[in-house]
Formats: sequence, structure tokens, C-alpha cells
Amino acid sequence: MIVGVLTLDLFFPYAQSLKDKRRILHGFKDRLRRHNIALAEIDFQDLWQRARLGIVTLNSQASVVEEVFGRVLADARNLEEAEISGHEIRYV
Repeated sequence: MIVGVLTLDLFFPYAQSLKDKRRILHGFKDRLRRHNIALAEIDFQDLWQRARLGIVTLNSQASVVEEVFGRVLADARNLEEAEISGHEIRYV
């Protein structure tokens, strides 16, 4: 079994409050759930222009895990109200 962990750092240049950030994150999390992943905001909960998400998926084939993370990153790149400021993929 291959367990993949994607740490995704997002920057919200137009957010004016935590409410703005949470609105954007809520919609993004809802869109990502179609990829059969688990995710949580793991850092920067009190900062209104930053977020760090932990995203996990597993499969018996590493190629499937990589494909899922590729789709997640593509969705993140398509966010109009946020930018990717960094990401890291690890396998456990």
C-alpha cells in the first residue's frame, strides 16, 4: 500500500479577513473531495492570507497516487483567489 502526503501552502493576496480566507478554502475543499482524498488545514489557521493544507490519499499503485496529486495541484493552480506558495509530496 502506498500512502501519499501532499503539503500545500496557499497565499490569498486579496483576502481582507479570516472570513474571506475561510470562504475560499471551503469552496476549494469541496471541489477537492471528488478526488477521493482526506484533507485538513494544518497550519496558519489564524493568518488571513496564508494556509497550509495536509492532503492524504492511498492506493496500491504509486502512479495512481501521483495522478491524484497532479489533479489536486492542477485544481489549486486554477484558483483565482489564491496562489500556490509551495508544496511537498512524501510517501509513507
